Amino acid sequence: MFYTLLYQPLLNGLIFFYKIFGNLGWAIIVLTILIRLLLVPLTLPSLKAASKLKEIAPELEKLKKKYGKDKQKFAQAQLEIYKKYKINPAAGCLPQIIQLIILIALYQAFAKVLHPDGDIVNKLNEVLYPFLKLPAETVINTRFFYLDLAKPDIFHLSGFAFPLPGIFLLAAALVQFLSSKMMQPAVKVAQEEAKETPSAQDDLTAAMQTQMLYLFPLMTILIGFSFPSGLVLYWFVFSVFTAIQQYFVNKGFLNNGRKNN
Repeated sequence: MFYTLLYQPLLNGLIFFYKIFGNLGWAIIVLTILIRLLLVPLTLPSLKAASKLKEIAPELEKLKKKYGKDKQKFAQAQLEIYKKYKINPAAGCLPQIIQLIILIALYQAFAKVLHPDGDIVNKLNEVLYPFLKLPAETVINTRFFYLDLAKPDIFHLSGFAFPLPGIFLLAAALVQFLSSKMMQPAVKVAQEEAKETPSAQDDLTAAMQTQMLYLFPLMTILIGFSFPSGLVLYWFVFSVFTAIQQYFVNKGFLNNGRKNN
């Protein structure tokens, strides 16, 4: 099922756009935007949930001050607020999980396209749909600006024993951080309250928010050191799209709030 529903369609889509643009980098960008548009109906509710959590942050802050160290009563009151506003506090994880699933499929697709074994075309034709099969003499163009999409986006600086992340890899991590930050429901408030109230330190929601904020950008850097830069390019474009979508979702909720007031 994974092969039929994700891997094979993604690989064929990549080659389809490659044939149109003649450049793998532009093919990745267009395919990524198309994937993101197709996922809008699925991810939009989670983005709206994250925005709602930001709106109710003041109410949650009052609850923590009211119940203090009584963790059980606070949890019950917090759950009532979530029910009142129809919020799933874990919904913000969905876009990240989807990214990881697609990333696995794309990694396998890139491994097929970019594997330097001299037999790329024959291996691709085993997976490609009949109307997309490539001529035997085809040479895949993996150059995109300074990148070789078949290799990691890293460079070696004289005097340093370890490689350093390239421009696209750093940009991908930064955009991922900003995107995740916009989806966090009042992370700063939760962290400040954790200092004031010992029981709040174990607050599952606050811990999850903080981990997501820093974990995914860190993962972007770590995987970028070993993954082909074509995947980093995908991650960068995907995160930019997510950040833009979240911005407009947040803006829409703020405008609605002003109208209601």
